[in-house]
Amino acid sequence: MIIQAVINVDLDGPRINRHVYGHFAEHLGRCIYGGFYVGEDSDIPHEGGIRLDVVDALRALDIPNLRWPGGCFADEYHWRDGIGPKDERPVMVNTHWGGVEENNHFGTHEFMALCELLGAEPYISGNVGSGTVREMSEWVEYLTRAGDSPMARLRAANGRSEPWPVRFWGLGNEAWGCGGNMTAEHYAQEARRYGTYCRDYGDNQLYKIAAGANADDYAWTESLMKQLGHLGCQHVRSTAFHAVSVHYYTVTGPTWEEKGSATVFDTGEYYTTMAAAARIEQLLAGHTAVLDCYDPNKSVGLVLDEWGTWFDVARDTNPGFLYQQNTLRDALVASVHFDVFHRHADRLVMANIAQTVNVLQAMILTDPDSKAMVLTPTYHVFRMNRGHQDATSLRVDFRTALPSRPVGDATLTTVSMSASRKDGRLLVSLSNLDATSAVDVEIDLRGGTAGDVAALILTAVALQDHNTPQAPAVVAPRAYDGVTVDGGTLRVHLPAHAFVTVSAGL
Repeated sequence: MIIQAVINVDLDGPRINRHVYGHFAEHLGRCIYGGFYVGEDSDIPHEGGIRLDVVDALRALDIPNLRWPGGCFADEYHWRDGIGPKDERPVMVNTHWGGVEENNHFGTHEFMALCELLGAEPYISGNVGSGTVREMSEWVEYLTRAGDSPMARLRAANGRSEPWPVRFWGLGNEAWGCGGNMTAEHYAQEARRYGTYCRDYGDNQLYKIAAGANADDYAWTESLMKQLGHLGCQHVRSTAFHAVSVHYYTVTGPTWEEKGSATVFDTGEYYTTMAAAARIEQLLAGHTAVLDCYDPNKSVGLVLDEWGTWFDVARDTNPGFLYQQNTLRDALVASVHFDVFHRHADRLVMANIAQTVNVLQAMILTDPDSKAMVLTPTYHVFRMNRGHQDATSLRVDFRTALPSRPVGDATLTTVSMSASRKDGRLLVSLSNLDATSAVDVEIDLRGGTAGDVAALILTAVALQDHNTPQAPAVVAPRAYDGVTVDGGTLRVHLPAHAFVTVSAGL
């Protein structure tokens, strides 16, 4: 089968915000302790307790931002417990995730040190569920205010005289659930109240993100937008918050308690997963439609600050730690998401995969026994796609019908594609979701010609293949020669269950 596509390489689309390649680190399982943070007494190479091979791996992704401390944990976290001498920090119980004791050795200063090592912007989720307006307001002051003030003096007493730049602030998390079990109307008022007292200091201009909807709860998004302006108004009337979030996980099991195995699944379960992942297009379009009604000039951003696969926890692990393996299937879930993100670049300003290390659809797995670090198939999708960050999106049109297959009540399109241009180079990402059949794609590059072509492919023998400390490169990218170029025509042979990126000079 030959699929014919057209990319007008000289017609600019919206810029793809690099922050849609963001990450998420919650105090959950072994994401922080044993993942990012090994402690100052560890024999694993570290800086101030922060594991350096993890830092180096994430720097290779050009990681743009890191969300912390949660998640559900954020709304029971009190930031003052995580500052000052470590031996004086109070212990708390992590009631959301495993009921384990949290010693607060990784707190505000450690997180900011991590972000500096990563070269990533911090995205801090404040505590609305069990906290106070004053608590969040003082955290903003502690981090970002220069000069002489109570919180600036406290920061200096803890070893940091100069403030940090911290733009991104979440006004709570999942207020409809673990963040307070609020109604949409009640939370919308709380978002305005908290946002009012989170202030700009000096040159640090806050970008405040209201805790948004679960999946397709469009009424929640509308309740938030009603607080900012009138229906159809060209100007947002409040700066209490600048964006609204939404969360969506790819969950495919018959019940929440039975989500299915991360590594043991058949082809039918694979297709069900891919159809659920593709639903993100409908959800982003739905929330965008609500935002467009109240904010047609697109001044309010949409933030998907939790996304990814969620399967049953791995055997013999703490069920509250949400540890799961990561297969080629997860990589294709990620590649499909990114194509959708690129198509919604006019409204989607940030996205954060859940989560970065050792939790859910992780980039990195660390083995507590061998101390090895493993890069997952999903990690490789992020790396292969990093050229899309801050690039100009290019529209992809298809001249032939795309292959598809029925999956339950849905129809899954089995070829996905997106493109962008940056610094004189074209980057095309292509996914073939068909488990068994290859396709050929012929792309007409209108308005330009391609040269200096380089391609990578990510695939494996089986959909269930994954990387382990004993076999860390079972699913890893390799140079790919299934791409040819003839002037303005790019031809790509796309094998079954494969992700391919093609970079070319224009």
